[in-house]
Amino acid sequence: MAAQEKSMVRDLTSGSVPAQLFTFAAPLFVANALQAVYNLVDMVVVGQLIGGAGMSAVSIGGDVLHLLTFVAMGFSAAGQVIIAQTVGAGNRKDVKKLIGTMFTFLLATAAVIAVFCFLIRKTILGLLNTPAESYAFTMDYMVTCIIGLVFIYGYNIVSAILRGMGDSKRPFMFIAVAAVLNMILDVLFVGPLGLKVFGAALATVIGQGVSFVASLVYLYHHKESFGFDFKPESFRIDAVSLQKLLKLGIPMAIQSAAINISKIVLTSWINSEGMIYSALSGIYNKTGVMMSVVSNSFTTAGSTMVGQNIGAGKKDRVKKTVAWVAVAGLFFATVFSALVLVFPVAVCEFFTGDAAVLAESSLIIIPIVLNAYGAATRSPAFAFINGSGNSRINLLVAILDGMLARVGLAALFGFGLGLRSQGFWYGDALAGFMPLAIGSVFFTRYCRQK
Repeated sequence: MAAQEKSMVRDLTSGSVPAQLFTFAAPLFVANALQAVYNLVDMVVVGQLIGGAGMSAVSIGGDVLHLLTFVAMGFSAAGQVIIAQTVGAGNRKDVKKLIGTMFTFLLATAAVIAVFCFLIRKTILGLLNTPAESYAFTMDYMVTCIIGLVFIYGYNIVSAILRGMGDSKRPFMFIAVAAVLNMILDVLFVGPLGLKVFGAALATVIGQGVSFVASLVYLYHHKESFGFDFKPESFRIDAVSLQKLLKLGIPMAIQSAAINISKIVLTSWINSEGMIYSALSGIYNKTGVMMSVVSNSFTTAGSTMVGQNIGAGKKDRVKKTVAWVAVAGLFFATVFSALVLVFPVAVCEFFTGDAAVLAESSLIIIPIVLNAYGAATRSPAFAFINGSGNSRINLLVAILDGMLARVGLAALFGFGLGLRSQGFWYGDALAGFMPLAIGSVFFTRYCRQK
């Protein structure tokens, strides 16, 4: 049992900070890269085989799906931080109760959200000004993904448990299986079987389901490592654990929801411009996902390290962790931006061969670059904010970054300055720097404390 526990829990409070960070972030990077490919494949396969209408459907349906996962993102991130801080403090007695509470609360929430959104599916597409040319495709994609929502929530729960304990390798392996399966099924379903956009969504759901089941089986076979026996009574909601989860999870969920709601608002505005701009929005969003592969990897690794070191009272290691996360993010943003600026046409042609869409692609190049640097600067800010477990700062970022700055700047550039769709993209990209401003103030105050 001791050997198993040692293999499950990784101490991030000693040793070289950059070595620990990059070693922990590497599997996360590969996992996030595979997940990005996982998401990009739908867009690329549909864009190449169906065209702009299919791309528009995947873009809109993907935005809706991201919005619906806000509870999973927020509460799994909160659970990861709580577990990391507990491990860092050397107290693991409450981990079992927290795990049971996370499973019961989040899976029940996923089921409720899925049923509710299915009932109002037509209203959702109406509010998004879904173009008539892509309406049927979008409905197919959205409904199929809604049905598979419980798999996304389940995988996030298991990943949060493992990452909170310092294990970033297993989540990578689970998502790797899902990504490969999704790519194979995408080509098969959309191409030879002719299932079109529904086929792309079905491939995604099957991949997500396999990922969740595989991760759950692994957790079950290593249950002795953290004392969770998977018996029915283990899935009871513990009041104290739920209170901790809600205290940190609600601000994180609001943060995730606010950003996604703002993107839904922007999507609605852009969709009103027509199918071409809706397809371009898909390219802008997917390139953002590509840069997020790096920023999310270092954010997750950094927040776990910050959480453990705050729990252990090692302030110097917290500072070094945040600094190295910033260096890594800016380096990758610079490389990514250089590629986009040097090969702008190739970047857009990767997603589609639709001539009408490509003719307007220059509108999104600079916003893509700004979005990349915004993601890079968010990474150290969120690594510290999330790792510290400060619910108030998370709520502040949610309000300012998620809604006020993003929607406000998009409205200013798009409507106020008359830039329309391009202005919406500029506003979204520039709002991405807001967490840096808030995080810098919070981090400076922390550094000055004795």
